[in-house]
Amino acid sequence: MSDYLPEEVVLEILHRLPVKSLIRFRCVSKSWNSLITSSAFINSHLTRSLSLPSNPNKLIVRHCLDSPYVEHYKLIDDDSDSFDQIQNIEFPLTTRCFQHFVLIGSANGLFSLYEQERFILWNPSIRKFITLPKPCITVKTHGRITCRPAFGFDPRTNDYKVVRIAFRCRTNTSEEAKPPLIEVYSLNEGCWRITSASFPPGIRFSDWYRPTASVGGAVHFAVYDKDNCNRPLVLSFDLSDEVFRLISWPNGAFSLRFVYTSVIGGSLSLLLTDRYLDNNRCAIWVMKDYGVVDSWTKLFAADLNKEITRVLGLQKNGSILVEAKLPRGWGLSSYDPKSQQVKNLRICGRPEYFHVDNYLENLVLLDKPNDAVS
Repeated sequence: MSDYLPEEVVLEILHRLPVKSLIRFRCVSKSWNSLITSSAFINSHLTRSLSLPSNPNKLIVRHCLDSPYVEHYKLIDDDSDSFDQIQNIEFPLTTRCFQHFVLIGSANGLFSLYEQERFILWNPSIRKFITLPKPCITVKTHGRITCRPAFGFDPRTNDYKVVRIAFRCRTNTSEEAKPPLIEVYSLNEGCWRITSASFPPGIRFSDWYRPTASVGGAVHFAVYDKDNCNRPLVLSFDLSDEVFRLISWPNGAFSLRFVYTSVIGGSLSLLLTDRYLDNNRCAIWVMKDYGVVDSWTKLFAADLNKEITRVLGLQKNGSILVEAKLPRGWGLSSYDPKSQQVKNLRICGRPEYFHVDNYLENLVLLDKPNDAVS
């Protein structure tokens, strides 16, 4: 082809191809392999994919089973009213210590998971994962710690970062509480480093072990201010400036028991579910203009029946994806706000482990060594 087409034309054609084809085309020649696996091509291919109006049109669903403890990931069509066509994605890992990995979060189709001090980045679209180096803050170096991790994408540097907020446990009740340490892993730099970021006082997490939301170059947590009548807030950590900021909640959002941050339509969102006695209600709020508190908009709110235990996301057709109690176990279901009907999607799993996210094909990690990063 190089004898007939200019190099810039070949590059333009390759940018428009799906990931599966590009993986195969690495075998065409050494020059094509070098081009496709270069960081410049990987970044530009992702940039073009993000700019397409049809992206993303697929959802990726995580569900975990017991006996044996296995994680499953499935692709479903977000444009369809039924999930009859489901594509399974093989998950290549098993935990060494726990029943299942803790899902930290996802960004642009790249997933981050961990168990204890083992952190992993996984790209399901190219079937590749890497194990990150051990963090700087460990039990050996700092004693017993409790870690709140996050994962996100920094668009200013085209970098993926894992954030660890490490709370050091007191050795006795008389010892004064130490401020948490903040540690960041940069995929571009390939290493961990402790930052000088200062964690705001009085802030406590209400979404422990929940995936964080990555949007606007920051990661976001659901928190409350212990020193201000447990006022609910959103805590953001800017991945470029490495500064914490607090975002006020929308006016009218109810006090809740189950809440976590998410991304819907490219916007920061809050998924709320409150279950108390006969009360079972949920709501979805979206910040239309990032950083502007007055732009919080309520997309959905309803009193739900008792079988629904948690809100997971919103489909393009307006249906709400929920975790529901089935006659035998739990499963992923779809709730139609108009008819108020709950449809079982026949994806079963362990409660509190379901996760739904947009699926975006990308080549991230293709230029990294297999399995582990030194």
